[in-house]
Amino acid sequence: MNTPSPMAIESSASRIPEIRVPGTLTLIGLVVGLVLGLVLAGSPKAVPVLQVVGPIGSLWLQGLQMTILPLVAGLLFTGIVETIAVAQAGAMARRTLGTIVGFLAFSAVLGAVAMPLLLKFFPIPAGVQFAHADDPGKVPGIADFLSSLMPENVISAAAADAMLPVIVFVALFAIASTRLADEPRRLLAVLFEGVAGAMMVVIGWVLTLAPIGVFALGFGLGVRSGGAALGALAHYIVLVTAVGTVVMIAGYVIAVFGGRRPLPAFAAAILPAQIVAISTQSSIATLPAMLASSRKLGVSGTTAEFVLPLAVTLFRATGPAMNMAVAVYAAKLAGIELTTGALIAGTLVAFATTFGAVSLPGTISFVSSIGPIAAAMGVPLWPLGVLVAVEVLPDLMRTVGNVTMDVALTASVDGGTRAEAESVPETLH
Repeated sequence: MNTPSPMAIESSASRIPEIRVPGTLTLIGLVVGLVLGLVLAGSPKAVPVLQVVGPIGSLWLQGLQMTILPLVAGLLFTGIVETIAVAQAGAMARRTLGTIVGFLAFSAVLGAVAMPLLLKFFPIPAGVQFAHADDPGKVPGIADFLSSLMPENVISAAAADAMLPVIVFVALFAIASTRLADEPRRLLAVLFEGVAGAMMVVIGWVLTLAPIGVFALGFGLGVRSGGAALGALAHYIVLVTAVGTVVMIAGYVIAVFGGRRPLPAFAAAILPAQIVAISTQSSIATLPAMLASSRKLGVSGTTAEFVLPLAVTLFRATGPAMNMAVAVYAAKLAGIELTTGALIAGTLVAFATTFGAVSLPGTISFVSSIGPIAAAMGVPLWPLGVLVAVEVLPDLMRTVGNVTMDVALTASVDGGTRAEAESVPETLH
């Protein structure tokens, strides 16, 4: 079997410039804004402060929004090209990739189903009110969803912030580019990689101002909502984390049934890697611990050394589910009732954009991953401007869930490979 070295499979994320985001300061900005808003709630002094602070928050959100479309186009193109290259790398790569694609589709559907149900039984605390924003646009129905799949004019669709048709076009364009000769294919790959890298730098600049922008949004939220704002943020963290927990539990199921490992053995082997994941909040930094967990499970060294780096690069199992959950929650905060067509559109975008996700700080991936989903569903961006400040807590579940699924995937591929090898003598009789 021709299995490439894992070091030969390099994600575009590894070539993106390093970006530092003031996550702690952003959270402090939110807390200070909320507290100050609570103190001035109902006071005449709040009105002139809002007249100054409100436009600052809106300007910061516009800075985030302007980067989303070119960023998604660059990341999605390079992600699809790299995924197709992996699929051509051999039988083990195809088995791994098939499992990844299937589970990511399940994860996207899970988010679209689970979060509306959770919000039905555990609604957002009453009294939460954001600043009035511009009309977010039409929430797509089934007919709108079907008609938007293929854009008549991709330039017009991009100008109108119609995310789904642009994503369909970029995906088809990326697939078509793999049929070109080597030289033009490489030129296109370098172009889109450069677009993605430049946009990540710009979004890094914008997020440097996140403490100020989130302070402004938090102040407005505190003035309008009072104590209900704090309850809503805690409610959001619990519900989104619950969706990620379902994905993590699915990892144990895959390890038991796909990897043929006893549940106690898998739970004991994965625990050290989960602890490292919590402390580092990075799947890449947890890779050595995941390799150790795989050895404890008796996974072939060849399989572990190939599948785990590939999984860290391509497989963000919690991404579609938790990203979709955040977008649905943002819609509720904005008072938008999502149609079936909107949920289907969001699910497709959540699934597709996962292949262009990057292993960067949660604040950056939050904006680049959830912004397109919200846009596809007709959800405004301004609720995300506040939610991004508390992403550090759900991001713990994202990392732990992804690490658990990465090791479960490795065990499953190893189990399938061994079962296939054991069946060969039987077929020869």
